[in-house]
Amino acid sequence: MGQRYPVSFFHGSNLGFVRARCIVRQRALATRRGIDVYRQVPDVKQLQKKSINLGLAPRVPLSIESKGRLPILTRIFGFGHIVAFPRRVSFEAVKLKGEFENRMAQQSSNGNRPKLSEKGLLTPDNCVVALIDHQGQMLFGTSNFDRQGIINNTVAFGKAARVFDVPVVLTTVETKSFSGNMWPQLRAVFPGREPIERSSMNSWDDKNFVAAIEKSGRKKILIAGLWTETCVALPTVQALHDGYEVYVVEDCCGDVSQLAHDNAMKRVLQAGAKPVTSLSVLLEWQRDWAHKGTYDAVMDIVKNHYGAYGIGVEYVYTMVHGAPATKFPEYAVPELAGAHK
Repeated sequence: MGQRYPVSFFHGSNLGFVRARCIVRQRALATRRGIDVYRQVPDVKQLQKKSINLGLAPRVPLSIESKGRLPILTRIFGFGHIVAFPRRVSFEAVKLKGEFENRMAQQSSNGNRPKLSEKGLLTPDNCVVALIDHQGQMLFGTSNFDRQGIINNTVAFGKAARVFDVPVVLTTVETKSFSGNMWPQLRAVFPGREPIERSSMNSWDDKNFVAAIEKSGRKKILIAGLWTETCVALPTVQALHDGYEVYVVEDCCGDVSQLAHDNAMKRVLQAGAKPVTSLSVLLEWQRDWAHKGTYDAVMDIVKNHYGAYGIGVEYVYTMVHGAPATKFPEYAVPELAGAHK
């Protein structure tokens, strides 16, 4: 085995697979976006002073190993090295799938994440979230889904919107006279935000709600609320009529019976809405695990809210990759409130 020299290579198609081939030549040649970029390497020892870097991110170090007379490029994790190779080599990185340049050419308004391609999909830059009537009295009357599950999923969905900087419109109906406050768990996700108060069961009849949707400038609306047959179905049908594309986040909705919920979903689907879940939207916004700017926040939501999926992530992190266990806030027994002394 010969000397080892540090080198880094471009790596980054959709699933992170790059084929690269080494050919013995008089110079180091890197192919970047179809344009030849040259770096003369009269002696391989120069690689000790300067690594070959194609200047595109994300980068994963690779290594070259000598196999007979032909150097073979293989992907490794950790620092890349050139091992026992001829004095002069050239490198050509060839993406197997997708166009990385198209994926990274534009950055979204959030510097932590790239701008995603649309082509019929949801992205953080093309949609607005509407959370409708997640209030105590509305949950009391819900019986088709597990109510704790609805709370969990709605909070997770709200957190996802925060992570990806998606505009959110909060609204409540008849808070003081009937429905009660928006759940405190959900209010905690949006501190300082006051929901738009309404008297109308149909939020699309409320000019302040519609104005908030219009202000976002988005034509795709993700709607979730209680109850499905009224507070979700009515604004969905009318938003579709007004030219919006509506997605109903079904696991954040609920109704007084399974029949009522099912009929409401049939109605909105026949009108042109699309059913999704909080988890499917979270993953559609993330889209690529190479997007590290939002990766940890997404995994935090998964581990806190998505049951077996989250436990599976924790298991792989700790048992397979040897990462330290996730630390959750330690429980402290609340002190007796003054009102109860």
